[in-house]
Amino acid sequence: MKVRIEADGGSRGNPGPAGYGAVVWTADRGTVLAETKSSIGVASNNVAEYRGLIAGLEEAAGIGATEAEVFMDSKLVIEQMAGRWRVKHPDLAPLHRRAKELAASFDRVGYTWIPRTENGHADRLANDAMDAAAEFAEPDPARTLGHRSPAGTETPAGAAGWTGARGTPTRLLLLRHGQTELSAQRRYSGRGDPELTDVGVRQAAAAATYLADRGGIAAVISSPLRRAYDTASAAATALALDVAVDDGLIETDFGAWEGLTFGEAAERDTGLHRRWLADTSVPAPGGESFDAVAARVHDAQRRIIAQHAGQTVLVVSHVTPIKTLLRLALDAGPNILYRLHLDLASLSIAEFYPDGAASVRLVNQTTYR
Repeated sequence: MKVRIEADGGSRGNPGPAGYGAVVWTADRGTVLAETKSSIGVASNNVAEYRGLIAGLEEAAGIGATEAEVFMDSKLVIEQMAGRWRVKHPDLAPLHRRAKELAASFDRVGYTWIPRTENGHADRLANDAMDAAAEFAEPDPARTLGHRSPAGTETPAGAAGWTGARGTPTRLLLLRHGQTELSAQRRYSGRGDPELTDVGVRQAAAAATYLADRGGIAAVISSPLRRAYDTASAAATALALDVAVDDGLIETDFGAWEGLTFGEAAERDTGLHRRWLADTSVPAPGGESFDAVAARVHDAQRRIIAQHAGQTVLVVSHVTPIKTLLRLALDAGPNILYRLHLDLASLSIAEFYPDGAASVRLVNQTTYR
């Protein structure tokens, strides 16, 4: 299958709050097959552009594309990926290598420069991500990670935007666990219990340092699985807190697909795998459905809010539970599960207000500086 990838990235300050966006189209640009965006903390324009390219290639590979045409308005990235310009900056070298590794998994990848006016979809996604990066990187002094309004007062205007939400929200910092061998190989990893790799340990340590520097976290709650618990423990140690475990935060039970790649599972159970992707009520063979996951995660959310109302809580979990919590905050349908992308050790933020309102403040931050 041949696809068209459009990617963009940017930084407000260069370096400054940065983000990227990428969209995968059918070859005729008639249908969007996948899209992704993410804030990446403080970074340069060129780093953000490369991150957008990498995300686009990953999304294309994830849907089974074999050929891709990449279109970007970054002359530097296009010329370096095409081999016409050398990569000189040390910050770009590892990103260039990663992009080349991903491109090598396709039968063919072409690179074309386009003006910014022709890259509007990816540019919009990147700007959304930069908005989130700027809000989190430079918060209002009255709205830091751990801010709580005085008892009996309302959240300051702007903390809930124009929605009119009232009261002090419970802020959930949603941290995905670090890398394991299965996640590095992009295999289904549900109830299995692999440990963190050396990379995963470093990811957990970086996130822990970042969170400890900001403080204001009242509790750390984790999935019972080792990869999440060890990630949570790193943060809890830095914060001088204990780790509480909530079984509702455990990853999806993928049943017979545990340890398989997307392609292997699709080949093993072609019809069922297709139905499972299209219908959240369909369980994996011997496993559970996304609807079942949503029910237990919702119960966990209610428990956390009841126990820590108005506080900031670090929740360390897995892809599906975190996506589900974001879905609850957005009051979105089940299809959003397939449109959110969460990297390893990524941080997202959702707030839940006493009046039932909610907001998402951040999605998929992965740069901890």
